[in-house]
Amino acid sequence: MPLLVAACANGDEPKQAASATPSAATSTDVLRLRARVVSSFPHDPQAFTQGLLWFEGKLFESTGMWGRSSVRRVDLGTGMVEKKVDLASSLFGEGLARVGGSLLQLTWQNGRAIRYDIESFDWLSEHAYDSEGWGLCHDGVDMWRSDGSSVLRIHDSTTFAEQGRVEVRLHGEPVEQLNELECAEGWIYANILGSDEIVRIDPGSGRVVAVVDASGLLAFDEGRAVGPLNGIAYRSEAQTFLLTGKQWPKLFEVVFVETPD
Repeated sequence: MPLLVAACANGDEPKQAASATPSAATSTDVLRLRARVVSSFPHDPQAFTQGLLWFEGKLFESTGMWGRSSVRRVDLGTGMVEKKVDLASSLFGEGLARVGGSLLQLTWQNGRAIRYDIESFDWLSEHAYDSEGWGLCHDGVDMWRSDGSSVLRIHDSTTFAEQGRVEVRLHGEPVEQLNELECAEGWIYANILGSDEIVRIDPGSGRVVAVVDASGLLAFDEGRAVGPLNGIAYRSEAQTFLLTGKQWPKLFEVVFVETPD
């Protein structure tokens, strides 16, 4: 979704690592976490990041904007684009997920999900869907898609046929503007459009079990306001997350830790 806002200021410092298992929160508890920076890396400041994933030591990214959308493979250490395919000017790139040896990229208002070979980036197939395409992730079995509402849609990973829906709620209230998604550790992580918050969602119930404050990572680039946080990728081998945003000049490797009471 093409929104630009400035990031928020720094908050409190974290005190200890939070559990990353589904038993970390009870049915009523909501953990309050913070993104603690482990490392930072260069990132293409022209990339309007819409989807991010990590696989076999490489970063894969979907970028948006009319006439500038792409899917790309990026070297994390240098930020250099190693391989890229541009979308037609009529398509606005959105969420990105990996299924086996393929990448699946959403489009915003076109109702088209494009499947690419993960090595060659060759076009493999396309799938139609209703409503808008925002975020996408794969939990190992199913695909999960956001459309800017409080509802996550579940899709078959092969046919992309919709299989069901789950409404996301925090303290019983719907959470709107769900955007970029990452399936990791048995949870679904989603950033909220226009904010510096990431929510950790129980996919079985749709309940938010943790809220991550990711403010203060990057507010301005040499005096120029940059776009909002948008891009979550999980590095399972390090148990860290990679975060960036729309037109950010940096990408951050972080861990989610508990905030002080």
